[in-house]
Amino acid sequence: MDNIYLYMIIALAILAIADLIVGVSNDAVNFLNSAIGSKAISFRTIMIVASVGVAIGAVFSSGMMEVARKGIFNPGEFMFNEIMIIFMAVMITDILLLDFFNSIGMPTSTTVSIVFELLGAAVAMALIKIGHDGGSFDDVVGYINTSKATEIILGILLSVVVAFSIGALVQWFSRLLLSYNFEKKATWVGALFGGMAITAISYFIFMKGLKGTAYASQSFEILGGGTMKDFLENQVLLIIVVSLVIWSIFSYALIALFKTNIYKLIIILGTFALALAFAGNDLVNFIGVPIAAYNAFEQWTLSGLPATEFPMDVLAEKVPTNNLLLFVAGMIMVLTLWFSTKAKNVVKTSLDLASQGATKERFQPNFLSRGFVRVAVGLSQMTAYVLPQTWQSKIENQFEAPVIALPKDKKYELPAFDMVRAAVNLMVAAVLISIATSYKLPLSTTYVTFMVAMGTSLADRAWGAESAVYRVAGVINVIGGWFFTAFSAFTAAALVAYLLNLNIKVMFPILLVAAFGLLIRSSLAHNKKSKESKAEDSLTKAESSSVQGVIHESAKNIASVVKRGNKIYTNAIKGLAIQDLSLLKKNKKQVVKLSDEIDDLRDNIFYFIKNLDESSIGASNFYINVLGYLQDMTQSLEYISKVSHKHVNNNHKKLKFSQIKELKEVDDKMELLFNETKLAFDSQSFEKIGEILNDKAQVYNLVKEKIQKQVERTRTEESSPKNTTLYFSLLLETKDLLNATMNLLEEYHNSHDSRIEPAKLPGVASTSLEKEEE
Repeated sequence: MDNIYLYMIIALAILAIADLIVGVSNDAVNFLNSAIGSKAISFRTIMIVASVGVAIGAVFSSGMMEVARKGIFNPGEFMFNEIMIIFMAVMITDILLLDFFNSIGMPTSTTVSIVFELLGAAVAMALIKIGHDGGSFDDVVGYINTSKATEIILGILLSVVVAFSIGALVQWFSRLLLSYNFEKKATWVGALFGGMAITAISYFIFMKGLKGTAYASQSFEILGGGTMKDFLENQVLLIIVVSLVIWSIFSYALIALFKTNIYKLIIILGTFALALAFAGNDLVNFIGVPIAAYNAFEQWTLSGLPATEFPMDVLAEKVPTNNLLLFVAGMIMVLTLWFSTKAKNVVKTSLDLASQGATKERFQPNFLSRGFVRVAVGLSQMTAYVLPQTWQSKIENQFEAPVIALPKDKKYELPAFDMVRAAVNLMVAAVLISIATSYKLPLSTTYVTFMVAMGTSLADRAWGAESAVYRVAGVINVIGGWFFTAFSAFTAAALVAYLLNLNIKVMFPILLVAAFGLLIRSSLAHNKKSKESKAEDSLTKAESSSVQGVIHESAKNIASVVKRGNKIYTNAIKGLAIQDLSLLKKNKKQVVKLSDEIDDLRDNIFYFIKNLDESSIGASNFYINVLGYLQDMTQSLEYISKVSHKHVNNNHKKLKFSQIKELKEVDDKMELLFNETKLAFDSQSFEKIGEILNDKAQVYNLVKEKIQKQVERTRTEESSPKNTTLYFSLLLETKDLLNATMNLLEEYHNSHDSRIEPAKLPGVASTSLEKEEE
């Protein structure tokens, strides 16, 4: 039996590595967002700065894993075997929970997850002990630090409201002072802003980054033996005033003498500071539990007592963590930062919600988001009545975003927001976390950085009439996810602890294998999805300004739609013939995805037309017509796919053999048409379109013939109304599909000029998420 605990320690060490990986994937959003979103510095530089911050933060981490050891429960109330069950339940749950959030691209709090997992597992073990001893439910208070959960929940609410409000307020005044032409402002303006920002960030580095480390306990002779921590907490005003003066003078010298962009410097320092604090303070969330378990195992081994008789009072003592262990943990975090695609996915969610420009909205509006937007619009209208017109005009001028002319000869991706907003994000987050740390408030770094970014987005008018309901819905979803984290962490950890307690020798290997199996399955599914998206014929946006340019540029899109449409049509007929519900269900998803991509292209029409010069109106008309025909094609495919799935899903009578045979004839003819069309567009041999159009009547006649046959069958022998309705629906929609396809081909046939060779077009931006990540 004793060997089981050794195996558990080994398993916890492996789980700690896995937890580091999934934890960094989630928390990278905290310190990468502002730098990546503003594009102030290159991605490589951002990663180097963040990596240095993470490495230093990990090496100089506090090493005092108090939360895991005694912050949530009273360790002296549990025996060694019970503590090991609690710790194993926490680590299994934590990995699966964080990996789930990473997979869906939602940022959550590693602090909240670990706290509620410890709480859930400890409560489960306490209730088991109480039940065994015949105690009452009220005795749980003796085992658990009940005030901690209340503090965390209040911390969530406090951080959401305060961070959002302060972020919005500071951004509004910053934009009012600096406008979007901040680089042309007087030197003293940039110097003052730089002084305030660097003061906030530097104080944050000392307050949050070094608090709890051995350096924070160093004494200062001038304070009569006081420590750095005492100095930082008791001399706040003095530190801030002196720092503000020094850093403002420093910023002025950099701007005036060395022509330094002070906003870039702020972003670099802020990214470093948040990465430092993340590693220094949140490392406990990933390795605190395994280290506490190892300390308990060491003491139990030395005691010689049975596991069920050795109390865990030892965990209440302070035990520093091995520096080599901290270094290894830091290196794992750095490697994860560089190579985790899930980290990029989580970062993208936050950037999309904060973007100044148009992005593909990931969240659907709900009644809450619509209500909030209506209230905000009403308050805005009230403000317009209160403020004088001259004031309103001046404010509007400061908030007027410049029009950026995109270069036409290359792909260019605009930043999500400018350097002022990025600097404010970092500065405000640093100040709020510093204040919370000094007052010992349990604010989550994730919550603060995310809500500050959302507040600054609102103040910067990134949430306009076009996007507000989607963005607010996204924020509500993320906040809801935070509370879901607490509930699911508590429940899942309690369940795992209960299962382990039933029979630890049996349940420990089963649950461990299940956890790693789910983790591997999640990783394989994520990689498969990424590869499929990259291999997929994703549609691209047109950028040319001439009809001939758009013809050649959009040829790939037509070939892709025809290829995918051919597969969707064939699978619908095949699924009906063999009554394959899973194939028809998958087919429905494929056509919805194709339809969404075409909708993205249609959404880009505004920007496409805006970038055209006056002599290129024909290109816009051609492009609009092409997109219209593509949409008609997908609507027909969507209907065919939907009615086929519905028929089989409702268990209606199978189509007759003669009907299936006739549909297969139509499918063969459609496949031939689609293959010839795809070949013409793939090779850009547009002269072949005329030959395809010549066969139009033959395909039409075949469909009409099948319709007439069904009419005759219906009058004489057909007995199933559902079959008749389905068959007519498929053939009539096939006619519509043919019409849309032929109209598309005629548009190209009439507009193509064979004298103009295809140009070597510049790279174009893909509509798929994975292409953007590349």
